[in-house]
Amino acid sequence: MNKSVRTGLIALAILVAAVVLNPSPERHRQRIADVIAERSELAGLLGIGRLASFISNYHSLGIASYTKVGDRVASIGLLGFVFVRETD
Repeated sequence: MNKSVRTGLIALAILVAAVVLNPSPERHRQRIADVIAERSELAGLLGIGRLASFISNYHSLGIASYTKVGDRVASIGLLGFVFVRETD
């Protein structure tokens, strides 16, 4: 198998994995709630993370996804991982 075919197959496998592992809205919302609770015990007790995750809007790009709260990106998901952005 030549190098370009092998490279193409690897790229295709990564693309398929990205589509299959794209985090769901529930994964984004759960991760947002968890991170807010980790950052502040009081926020965790008051359920602020749940509130923020509830009002977030999920957007899928097929191979990646993100949520927005208002006009700010709250989380980014790729290959099964969800990264929650820092707040100002």
